[in-house]
Amino acid sequence: MKKNFLLILLTVMLVGIPQLSFAQGGGAPVQGGTPPGHEVALEKQLESIAKKTYKYFEDFTDTETGLTSDIMRFDEEDGEGKHTSPTNIGIYMMSTIGAEEMGIISREEAVERVKTTISSLEDMETWNGLYYNWYFTEDGSLMSDWGEFISQVDNGWLTAGLIVAAEAYDELAEDALAIAHDMDYSTLYDFEENLFHGGYDVEEGSLTDHHYGMFYTEPRVTSYLAIGKGDVPSEHWWNMYRTLPVEWDWQQQTPQGYEVEYDGVEFFQGHYQYEDIKYVPSWGGSMFEALMPGLVLNEIELGTSGLGLNNQRHVDVQIQYAENQDYPVWGFSPAAIPGDYSEFGVPEAGTEGYPEDGTVTPHASFLALDYAPMEVFENIRGLRDLDTYGPYGFYDTVNVHTEEVTEAYLALDQGMIMVSIANYLHDGLIRDYFHQNEIGETPEHLIEREEFSIE
Repeated sequence: MKKNFLLILLTVMLVGIPQLSFAQGGGAPVQGGTPPGHEVALEKQLESIAKKTYKYFEDFTDTETGLTSDIMRFDEEDGEGKHTSPTNIGIYMMSTIGAEEMGIISREEAVERVKTTISSLEDMETWNGLYYNWYFTEDGSLMSDWGEFISQVDNGWLTAGLIVAAEAYDELAEDALAIAHDMDYSTLYDFEENLFHGGYDVEEGSLTDHHYGMFYTEPRVTSYLAIGKGDVPSEHWWNMYRTLPVEWDWQQQTPQGYEVEYDGVEFFQGHYQYEDIKYVPSWGGSMFEALMPGLVLNEIELGTSGLGLNNQRHVDVQIQYAENQDYPVWGFSPAAIPGDYSEFGVPEAGTEGYPEDGTVTPHASFLALDYAPMEVFENIRGLRDLDTYGPYGFYDTVNVHTEEVTEAYLALDQGMIMVSIANYLHDGLIRDYFHQNEIGETPEHLIEREEFSIE
């Protein structure tokens, strides 16, 4: 894996992507910024990728409902999955706002698209204002055959999308915020444990037995905005595990650290270590858990001694792990595989640790843009060399051992790519919209104050 970049030349356009030539040199990777003279080439490549990626939302979003198909598989007959989730809806609205900012669509079209989606949301069946996991895209009806489950984390991404839409387009603000404020997260909260249940099974009439107890995982988005809404107390933030207790010896490694206290809540401020890299682990060691929350939470600027620093460390671990395995590309995260969907991660980066079998997903690279742009730049080229670039941008996965490409696109993964690019090219555009609203602004001190034990 190349470790330094002395020269980047924009050469040709092939299948819609600028091809780049790299001259290799010695030394460590340049992280956290783009060397002078290279920024234009990087921006042009990202703009080209964004245009093809957003075409997925243009072609597979129902024009009557504004709801996007969950998946399109080109490796299967009738491969379009005409169902959608709260996460897909939220990420579609944010992607559309990003597409407008990048000049892919007009402001008028963006507003109309988001307005159509919001109109559907107003008519869709909910539970305490929260949305079910699956709806048909053609009419917004409940997909009851797949169960009637209310997911804490999926609803969080919908709320986040509504907040961003309200701040981006004043003409939609009243309707978007009305839906967001009606989403009552207190109904999923365990006030004795000060933790969220994973969700609620409406058909069974019961909350899940498990709680979302790990801090450095994707559900922290919902924890944050639920505090911002006033649905749950701010002490919830400090009641999640940074690492599990030392005596829980089934976890990946014995954590190091010390006891701390914030707002009267005492907890263990622990960390793991991979080679010389210290980090607070996620559950599975995936990029998705680690960096997706940073699409809307301004962790990179507010959490310089905490979440933002830890995001950088997880990028470092992913890159180092791939180099140690002698993989040509990196990026391990849950994604589609032929005929299925599976969880992947760097096992050592997680408390439980998802398996890793050489399956790499492009969305993981884009999530890392703010932390390692040059490494992402080269990784994009490596992924392209593995024939992963198709009609809607990057296919969902490639296995580096077999070079088998999963010719499928997921709305979620397309959305993570779109929002990551929008944030990188436009100075945290989506994050800024989220934090302009009082829901996003009110809990900022929680991110600012915390110091992880990894410096």
